[in-house]
Amino acid sequence: MRSAEVVIIGGGVVGASAAYHLAARGCRDVLVLDRGRGPGAGSTGRATGGFRTQFGTKVNVLLSLLSLDKLRDFPEEHGVDPCFRQHGYLFLASTQRELEALRAAREVQRGCGMLEGRAVGPEEAARLNPAVNVEGIVGGSFCPIDGFVRPLEILRGYAESAARLGARFEYGAEVLDFRRGKGGRLASVITEGGEVACGLVVNAAGAWAASVAALAGQGLPVAPLRRQVALTRPCDLLPEEMPMTVFTEDGFHLRVRDGRVLLLWPDEPRGPDPFDTATEDEWLAAVESKARRRLPCLAAAEIDRAGCWAGLYEMTPDKHALLGRAPGVENLFLANGSSGHGVMHAPALGHLLAEIILDGAASTLDVRALRPERFAEGDPNPAPDFL
Repeated sequence: MRSAEVVIIGGGVVGASAAYHLAARGCRDVLVLDRGRGPGAGSTGRATGGFRTQFGTKVNVLLSLLSLDKLRDFPEEHGVDPCFRQHGYLFLASTQRELEALRAAREVQRGCGMLEGRAVGPEEAARLNPAVNVEGIVGGSFCPIDGFVRPLEILRGYAESAARLGARFEYGAEVLDFRRGKGGRLASVITEGGEVACGLVVNAAGAWAASVAALAGQGLPVAPLRRQVALTRPCDLLPEEMPMTVFTEDGFHLRVRDGRVLLLWPDEPRGPDPFDTATEDEWLAAVESKARRRLPCLAAAEIDRAGCWAGLYEMTPDKHALLGRAPGVENLFLANGSSGHGVMHAPALGHLLAEIILDGAASTLDVRALRPERFAEGDPNPAPDFL
């Protein structure tokens, strides 16, 4: 039987970050198992690559700031450019209630040491993104240190660095079950390719995390949520350096990547299969209409129907990650439920998880707000609609 000191289930960006940070701390007998056929076959390869520090809770702002530091050092540390481009995030409010939520979030951000975010009025919003129709916009918030990354490059950097330190990655390796040992510990991981004896297990299975947890007899409050992406054909209607522009009224947002405009709008899921990643014509028509109304120049854009796609968020009830030891299983650790923030927070989550596993607790940041027990304790985090 094969063996590994640490078995990480899920080779996406969070799992790869965990593998690297463990190996960099000296824990080099790490095996990463991924059900996909190759790197990035799950949610990481379908992410749109936004990065922001503008959150409404302290723990999420601090996760972003730690990730920000790591992204700045990424090329030197890993020899891979994550393509971190700080073109900013522009939130646009259409009501005083939305404006007050943005103001309250800036207070949280300032309390965490993120001082770059600022309030903007309709006139400054129009300067920051001249394409926007600001009729009905009462103000907003802008942060110039936010921006964009390349999710697959972050994944590649962590995976290659982890492998250089001795970590192993296996693809097409779906986990089928666990074998229990003394005291209910997980003694081995059973896959289609055989059994792997383990010292401990990390669940980093993204949208599939609850299924993995169930094999270990655990209930996990993580559910998949489809997010569709409309893609235009190549055009020069909007500049590549345009900030991510978010309309807080309904969550519609857009950015430019490689000469194409990505249009995004969080709709409610339909159909019986929560893992369905089809794109729907009805949704495409609705998001195209929103785009043309709010940015009139996009009336000339054509949707590339064949290029549109959807991916899966891994949602928790309070839209915050689960990080730490799984309740009731001594050697099972969780890095799940980032709720749409997995790529941007992966550098921080891998670092902190390594501290929890190797030192018994995270020391770089206070992550008590992310403890897996919080729902059973009746102490969830606040979950703002758009922050």
